[in-house]
Amino acid sequence: LSLSLSLSLSLRRGETRKTEKIDSDRKKRKEVSSIDRDRGEEREKHHRHNHLQQKKKGKSSAMASKQQVRASHILIKHQGSRRKASWKDPEGRVIMNTTKESAIAQLKSLREDILSGKAKFDEVASRYSDCSSAKRGGDLGPFGPGQMQKPFEEATFALKVGEISDIVETDSGVHIIMRTG
Repeated sequence: LSLSLSLSLSLRRGETRKTEKIDSDRKKRKEVSSIDRDRGEEREKHHRHNHLQQKKKGKSSAMASKQQVRASHILIKHQGSRRKASWKDPEGRVIMNTTKESAIAQLKSLREDILSGKAKFDEVASRYSDCSSAKRGGDLGPFGPGQMQKPFEEATFALKVGEISDIVETDSGVHIIMRTG
């Protein structure tokens, strides 16, 4: 009898524990569901805000494209460049032995070849530029204010489409820039 009573009590305790666990699981699911709902509402609120901002900007989207330019460039790095390595000189051996003056002289010569019609800008960029954009003929794609180093940005925005800059010095090295859009 005592064995049967003890067995019966133990079964009831097990059932109580199962019931408590089920209740606990339900409570957790409700909490998770509530959190998911809050996150969903927050995402929706954020989405609506962004949509309204874009709608407001819609009128100025034509203006935004006017603030973007497109350019190609030829970069020659030198001893004073912030990064001494390039896609074609990964260890920077040539760059570390190139003075700023010789980089400028090389770039002036390349610029003259382009301006005289002896060479095409994209071909010169592909062959001589230390920037990885050389693989695209020097094309950097479109960019807006604040995306490039200040001297580079100012020179590019000052150019008319098709014009080629004089030598532009930045922390990266020396450049010539052709505005393409």
